[in-house]
Amino acid sequence: MSQQFLGTQIDAVYHTSLVFEGIEYYFGQGVQTCRAGSTHHGKPMEIIPMGETALPVEIILEYLESLKGVYTAESYDLFLHNCNNFTNDFSMFLVGKGIPDHITSLPQTVLETPFGQMLRPQLDAAMRPITQAPTPQPVTPQPPPLRPYASNGNNGTAKTPASPLAAVTGTVNNLTALGDVERLLKLAQDRCAIVFFTSSTCAPCKLVYQPYDDLAAEAGDKCVFIKIDFSYAERSISVKFPDVRATPTFITFLRGSKRDEWSGADARQLRNNVEMLLNDAFPAHPHLSKSLPMLLKQSQRRITYTKVPPLQKVVAKMGDVGKDPAVSSVVSFIDAKERYGAMEAPLTQMPQFAAFLKKSTTTLPPDLLFTALDLLRITLTDVRVASFFAEEHTGATGTPTTISHLLDYVSNLGDKAPYALRLTTLHLACNLFTSPLFIPHVLSSPLSTTLISVLTTALLDDKHPALKASALSLAMNIASSNHKIRMKQHTANTAPSSSGSELEVSEQIELLASLLETLGDGGEWGETKKMALICAGWLTYCAPLDGELRDLWRVMDAAGTVGKLVPKNVEERMLVKEVKTLLET
Repeated sequence: MSQQFLGTQIDAVYHTSLVFEGIEYYFGQGVQTCRAGSTHHGKPMEIIPMGETALPVEIILEYLESLKGVYTAESYDLFLHNCNNFTNDFSMFLVGKGIPDHITSLPQTVLETPFGQMLRPQLDAAMRPITQAPTPQPVTPQPPPLRPYASNGNNGTAKTPASPLAAVTGTVNNLTALGDVERLLKLAQDRCAIVFFTSSTCAPCKLVYQPYDDLAAEAGDKCVFIKIDFSYAERSISVKFPDVRATPTFITFLRGSKRDEWSGADARQLRNNVEMLLNDAFPAHPHLSKSLPMLLKQSQRRITYTKVPPLQKVVAKMGDVGKDPAVSSVVSFIDAKERYGAMEAPLTQMPQFAAFLKKSTTTLPPDLLFTALDLLRITLTDVRVASFFAEEHTGATGTPTTISHLLDYVSNLGDKAPYALRLTTLHLACNLFTSPLFIPHVLSSPLSTTLISVLTTALLDDKHPALKASALSLAMNIASSNHKIRMKQHTANTAPSSSGSELEVSEQIELLASLLETLGDGGEWGETKKMALICAGWLTYCAPLDGELRDLWRVMDAAGTVGKLVPKNVEERMLVKEVKTLLET
């Protein structure tokens, strides 16, 4: 009866979902999942293939987790924030295109009629029990088992299988050949190892099988766990270990040398001895024992720039370039988000916007390029947009292409770049941290190298205070993210060699050197100095004491530089004292 009541023909009010890997994803009572085809909405009227995605499952799940803040059960609206909006956003992220327009535009078609406006509350109330019904058979998608990988050293993104050590740690290695035993002990020469001697006829041995497996998983790559069953082992192993006369027997090795040997199926003794072995192999960082209440309580929330300028003026400055359909689409998206919030702002066509941005470095002169980057800066405050640009690359891994292109362009201009372009670029870079998917990219080369270059150039610019303040905001985001990763490794007892995700040491050095120059420039204490001090503290805290970063702060007499700072209040003086203590280590 749509023609009669609304004056336009509507064949159906569509519910949509997105299916991949046998799981159906949809929005109703929040983000919901089920086995494909088993929702309470019944059999689909139409199935539309959307394409293929090369994104890893763990990245997709992280994106879905970020969407849960936008697509909550309470935010559901039949006309403005429904299943079709979710499916469109999810599809845009996965394959770079949204679902058909005749579906996404349907609610607006209804609302544009007087009768549709009048019926809106009743329709919403009548449909809510259906649209927000619980999932009949919820399915929890699982990421595939993680396999150890390492960077190939070229651009920090391509992956190659990691060292042999990674394949034999975190689990128990059941060995029967002496050659394999000697090979694994050799791999553990820079850490520790433990050998568990057992036999199939040893009943007490079975009491410590599970505790031994648990300890191997907890130790991660710090220790190699070996189990040898004499019932199946080569005789040469008995010759290698002649003192082992009973089972269960345990022998530990510390940095290639035998340390302890004991017998007995005592799980508590086993745990205590392994913990002491690990503590000796990897002693706790001395910074962890220091009292640093002021430094560690500093807010690590990301700093973003969300102010929206008069968009028509921004577009007008572009001239004919501003007539590109991608620009009007983005402006409409920003307007909708400003008026109604992210929940009622349908995601724009991201691939077209990305193409426009990449083209803008040739269609707009440097003094006007900031207009295009400003549009990107504003849209990046939406986690959906930031996530799209984070994973906008070829294949499952790689460098975000549009962001990398823009940052490289500005970085190559150096301090010759127009002031407005430099400032907008720094604000844009801060907004990358809106999505957690961007953090691995901004902390690894080549993107990290470009960001540090742009940041340090602005940080050392004494002519433009706003540039320095914005550069410090970016430094805060980078140093905070780096600090969180480092502390996670310490908490998880991860060996230093597996750090991997931190900022390259050379880039930490470049950043810290610029921060120390800022702290020692002779200016008065203020917010700029405080931010630089906090960043220096985060970069320093738990940094390797035998590394190049420590060499830098000693050569530059960082402790002396920090000691000369004279804050006005007690808390800030305590902060100075704490960071100085770290730099004296």
